[in-house]
Amino acid sequence: MRVDKRFLRENLGGLSLTLIGILTLGLSLMLYQGHHLFPDFALAQGKALEGPDIDVLERQNQAYERIAKAVTPAIVAIQSTHVTRVPQSPFMSDPFFRQFFGNMFPQVPREQREKALGSGVIVSPEGYIVTNNHVIAKATEISVTLSDKRTFKGKVVGADPSTDVAVVKIDGSGLPTASFGNSDQLKVGDTVMAFGNPFGQDFTVTRGSVSALGRSGGEIEEFQNFIQTDAAINPGNSGGALVNVHGQVVGINTAILSGNSGPGGEGGFVGIGFAIPSNMAKHVMEDLIKIGKVSRGYLGVSRRDLNDDLAKQFKVADSAGALVEDVIAGGPADKAGIKTGDVIRKLNGQVIEDAGQLTALVTNLSPGAVATLDILRDGQPLTLKVTLGERPSDLSARAGGGSVQQGTLRGIAVQNLTPSIRDQLGLPPNVTGVVIAQVDPNSPAAQSVQEGDVIEGINRQPVRNVTDFSRLAAQAKGQTLLRIIRQGNGFFVVISPDESGGDGQ
Repeated sequence: MRVDKRFLRENLGGLSLTLIGILTLGLSLMLYQGHHLFPDFALAQGKALEGPDIDVLERQNQAYERIAKAVTPAIVAIQSTHVTRVPQSPFMSDPFFRQFFGNMFPQVPREQREKALGSGVIVSPEGYIVTNNHVIAKATEISVTLSDKRTFKGKVVGADPSTDVAVVKIDGSGLPTASFGNSDQLKVGDTVMAFGNPFGQDFTVTRGSVSALGRSGGEIEEFQNFIQTDAAINPGNSGGALVNVHGQVVGINTAILSGNSGPGGEGGFVGIGFAIPSNMAKHVMEDLIKIGKVSRGYLGVSRRDLNDDLAKQFKVADSAGALVEDVIAGGPADKAGIKTGDVIRKLNGQVIEDAGQLTALVTNLSPGAVATLDILRDGQPLTLKVTLGERPSDLSARAGGGSVQQGTLRGIAVQNLTPSIRDQLGLPPNVTGVVIAQVDPNSPAAQSVQEGDVIEGINRQPVRNVTDFSRLAAQAKGQTLLRIIRQGNGFFVVISPDESGGDGQ
């Protein structure tokens, strides 16, 4: 292409001005966009962001600050002391032994003091504090420290290991309190704040959301209906408050799930924490204060979770609900007309996700309360009203596990064959019985059975649950025939009532 040099000479000045204008305009646009589209650019210039979106965030921050300021005074740090006796060798006090060895072996103290740290929340001006049972279990001394550094001596009013709830009392005046909220109104996604003393870092506040409701599983407590949250909960948070955006206590922090977590919630935070619903904690607290024990509702059924196969057999659209496997004769459910094979889908309007949630909701009601059950019977909806009884104090032991102290089968501890245990053992649905949880090495059966075996029958009588096992084992005085399922294979074993451990047949 030919370029006209004369044209360039005559118009070079104008072209230069045009180019400068374009560059100036582009730079101005970049600066504008840097301030409005890229906040970090504006922050780098030392200028605070402004606008309606920032105003919303500022109001949220102020709301969280008010909640923390209002609730923190009601949170306490609990230090419990447990004195344990340490056995000593008899040689330590033997003059003959010490004549030869002198003080080569240091004396071990006969008593050792172990300390545990946790949290709690003051819920009444009279000084009643709700915390976890595992925070104060076996404590001989309890020290309670408030956020204003005041320290009180605590006294255990009562404890309920089944829910891991305990009540401690301190004597003081002008004590700050936190109020209970309605945990039944929580929704997944709601913002919550966890208060407590993690790792001894007193009066810490973390924020997150409700991750799930009605959680169960593990061996944290017997009646499981946990609130799952991603608000950071760590060792030391146990017994602290989980609070909603209204500043109300909707849960009591109790445990975390981590790669090395233990029964008391040991381990590190990985985004999954559990809290006891406030409605459950409040019910337990009120009973412990008023009557010194917990009085629980009782339905009188054996129930289990549904799976896809069971849902299909009982004409249920999905696996939500609790399948009634057995109805206790003369119990509340029997009197209300509930039958084996019914699927309980709702209790007082609340959806039942699984059998554990049904138990937790029933036991959170008081004896004599009238509950409305929505059920499916052969696929047809039906609503029944049942007047709850009082849960027997030994029901958990009979239903969840049992052991024999006398007779041929002494030293065998068993538990019901739950769906989770069935899956772990790889057992087909038609296998029934109880699974052996522990065998005493001195038991007559120690050489013949082992942990994980399923006892399907005793002396040709079927064993369907712990109640059957306890009844039949109590009758086993002489040679006893067991039907065992081990790794999916069935066989018979004869146990002899001698002291040597049985004949191993």
